[in-house]
Amino acid sequence: MTAETTDSPGSRDSPGSRESPRSPGSPADSATPGPRALARRRRRASVARFWKEYRRHRAGMFGLAALLLFVLVALTAPLTVGSDVESVTHAPGQPLESPSGRFPLGTDQFGRNLLGLLIWGSRVSLLVGLLAAALSVTIGALIGITAGHFRGWYATVMMRITDWFLVMPTLVLAIVLATVLSRSLGTIVLAIGVTTWPTTARLVRAQTLAVESRPYIERARALGGGHWHIMSRHVLPNVMPLVLAQTTLIISSSILAEATLAFLGLGDPGVVSWGGLLQDAREAGSVSSGDWWYLVPPGVGIALVALAFTLCGRAVEAVLNPRLGVSR
Repeated sequence: MTAETTDSPGSRDSPGSRESPRSPGSPADSATPGPRALARRRRRASVARFWKEYRRHRAGMFGLAALLLFVLVALTAPLTVGSDVESVTHAPGQPLESPSGRFPLGTDQFGRNLLGLLIWGSRVSLLVGLLAAALSVTIGALIGITAGHFRGWYATVMMRITDWFLVMPTLVLAIVLATVLSRSLGTIVLAIGVTTWPTTARLVRAQTLAVESRPYIERARALGGGHWHIMSRHVLPNVMPLVLAQTTLIISSSILAEATLAFLGLGDPGVVSWGGLLQDAREAGSVSSGDWWYLVPPGVGIALVALAFTLCGRAVEAVLNPRLGVSR
């Protein structure tokens, strides 16, 4: 007669036969990071990798150092030169004085200190460049992502509008807008922003089409992900490196466009900017009279800032897309 062997409750629950469940407050669970902590950790690691690669580009580091210097000078302008530097009635010198110990860069046609005007004008030029680039990239990224996601008739209409803006001269459109609207910094920002977005839209749309052809986008749709979820959670993070690189490049062209519009007399006459200084120098006849100190400093400032942003943009592109083969 054979005896049936049965497992006792103690043997069934023994630690060797089965793992005991953990309580929610156990130390093992508290040591496991949550989804948000993991996401923050991944972001910090990504930023650290980006900075490590960026530091290897000597030209990019030179451009970044120059930009930090310009930003520091612009932010401290109220402390170093004061807001009364643009006052015409309280000009400290005589009109068109050559550089001297009192005025290192000479004076303008009203007797104002050109060094102080140059420092004060950097605030306007950098602000307009940043705001115009932000507006341009926002419009381009929005149109590019939506046109790449929805496709169909919407994408066709958006891309035909983009093509129309691409073939039209950007400077001519900006001049028309600046002429029709009131002369202010907001008009300059609007005129530059709404005329320089097509290139960004084209690039972002191409990247969006490449992202949406990947398998995890199909899985997201199969799991019930809507349009907003796919565009904001999957497409946007993948196109952001391209948008960041494009922003640094557009800022330089926006600063040049602001200087051009101000030089043509379409800027705000009550605000001092580098382009406005060049326009004042032209009106004062500095080109024919040989007053080089009135022309050279604003032009050099515009060129240096545009070069710095371009160097930073090329370095960012090289880090985010090493296949470009940008030299260091």
